[in-house]
Amino acid sequence: MIRVAIANQKGGVGKTTTAINIATAMAATGWKVLLIDLDPQGNASTGIGIAAADRTSSSYDLVIEQLPLSQCALPTRIPGLDIVPATEDLSGAEVELVSVDNRTDRLRTALAGEHGYDIVFIDCPPSLGLLTLNALTAADTLLVPLQCEFFALEGLSQLLQTVERVQQRFNPDLGIIGVALTMFDRRNRLTDQVADDVRSCLGQLVFEAVIPRNVRLSEAPSHGLPALIYDHTCSGSKAYMALARELISRLPQQRKAA
Repeated sequence: MIRVAIANQKGGVGKTTTAINIATAMAATGWKVLLIDLDPQGNASTGIGIAAADRTSSSYDLVIEQLPLSQCALPTRIPGLDIVPATEDLSGAEVELVSVDNRTDRLRTALAGEHGYDIVFIDCPPSLGLLTLNALTAADTLLVPLQCEFFALEGLSQLLQTVERVQQRFNPDLGIIGVALTMFDRRNRLTDQVADDVRSCLGQLVFEAVIPRNVRLSEAPSHGLPALIYDHTCSGSKAYMALARELISRLPQQRKAA
């Protein structure tokens, strides 16, 4: 079971949109996929069509209460895709984790063993607190959505420093599978400049697929659907399908064969 954290401490970079649509694209290609909503805002849960009243178990139960994963995962309307949704309880998890044993290792413990999934995506909150630290400790690799604007570069630097610290203290095997450029607007010259700067710094770590600014991507969550289901022909959906193909090509061969 491959565990991929989707993280960027800067909000509004398309992190949850990326998590929803990458998970959907992977499920559509035959992978058995689990999406864990670790963001107290619960946007991934809403965006994939799980109403608050239907969230009978949650990522709070998984991380804080240590309930088995099988009790926390719910099916979605997308074949092959399950979700561990977020509830309001998760908003207090950061404070509760401070006083518990193994506070950075709770999610890794919950995901240990075989659970019948090929890949797990963890949608992290827009911060570098204990929930994100749990995700990075549990993950095999990290996918970083990066908005094409100047301030995003500063946030990326902070995130890379955090990854180094996690590697040193908690998870020496943590890698970065790639950086996905999001909210790309070809009409804006600064967007091109930022994209060029990121590629010059990180090279092949940056995915070739670029996610454009797209109205249909913004509309889809209000219908409780991934963009790939809401409108699979829009430019945003096509970009996420291309990103999913690249992601699969970067995963370890033995995992893909499985």
